[in-house]
Order: sequence, then C-alpha cells, then structure tokens
Amino acid sequence: MQRSFNTLTLALIPVAIAINIAIGQIIVLLKLPVYLDSIGTVLVGLLAGPIAGLITGGLTNIIWGVSGLNPQYTPFFYVAAVIGLMAGIFARLGWARTIWMWALGGLITGVVAAIISAPTSAIVFGGVTGAGTDLIVAALRASGAGIMQATFGQGIVSDPLDKLATFVIVWLIVRALPLRLRVRFPNAEYLPK
Repeated sequence: MQRSFNTLTLALIPVAIAINIAIGQIIVLLKLPVYLDSIGTVLVGLLAGPIAGLITGGLTNIIWGVSGLNPQYTPFFYVAAVIGLMAGIFARLGWARTIWMWALGGLITGVVAAIISAPTSAIVFGGVTGAGTDLIVAALRASGAGIMQATFGQGIVSDPLDKLATFVIVWLIVRALPLRLRVRFPNAEYLPK
C-alpha cells in the first residue's frame, strides 16, 4: 500500500483530478454523448495501482459536485472509483503491456460502469443528468423503454466506447512519457514498453 503512494503519486492525484474535471466539463458543455472524464483516473490507476486509481476517481466526482460545477456527478463517485480500481487491476494483470489487451480492459470497464451507474441515473435523476448522453436516454424512452431500461441502454451504448477511448488515450500518453519518468511510478514494471 505504501509503495503505491510515493511522492510522485501524491503529486499526480490532484493533477489527475483537475484533468478529469477540465475535460469532463468541456464535454458536458458541448453536450457530446461521451464523458472522457476518467482520463486522469485511468492514468493514476495505470501508473500507481488500483487503490490510487480508486481514490482519484472517487475524489474527482465528489470535488466536481461540491464545487458546484456539476452537482449531478457527486452521486456517481462510486462509479468513478470503480473505474480507477479496474484500471489499476488491469495494469497489475499486465494488460497494459499491449494496446489490444488494455483496450479490452477499457471495454470491460465500460460495461461494468454502465451496469453499476444505471440505477443511480434512473432512481436519483430520472435518467436526466445534464450530459450529452441524455439524448440517448430520451430516444430510448420515446421508443417505449422504461426508465431503468433506457438508462441501462444508454450506458451500454456509450460507456464501453467512452472507456475504450479513455484507456487508449491513457496508454498513448504513458507510452509517450520518458522512460526515466515511467520507472519512478509504483506500477513501472506493468507499463507499456
């Protein structure tokens, strides 16, 4: 545990939270049917491990909501935490060594995120969270789907693609980092070569 939280990791977590919120807020304002608000979380999970990723994800949504920028995201803190946890687990399993396995990890993470977020979206928000994905929920509702079916359908359509893109972006970022920097992170042995 202590190994996962070296000085570099502790410095990276707030930067990753800021990246998540900045990119996520731009996507919300543009009303795009994706999120891309987990890039920092997945980055920390890959570089520092599952617990650091979990903390980064959970704190992102809490800070984002409490700041007033996007209060709708606070109840989804557990989803963001699971995304960071899964990124760290996939890294420790060695999946980040190839882009194909890492991308598969992103797809799996997206399916899990869709499954665990649908009840909160449906029950707390009636499927309307202010994101661009609300259009998908509305279309599914208009076609006769119930609120739970519509929120789950939206998640299954957008979350795997979103997490696939997020995981690939992070893999490319880490791959571009100088080796002398990569070796200083707790997960150095699991990173792409």
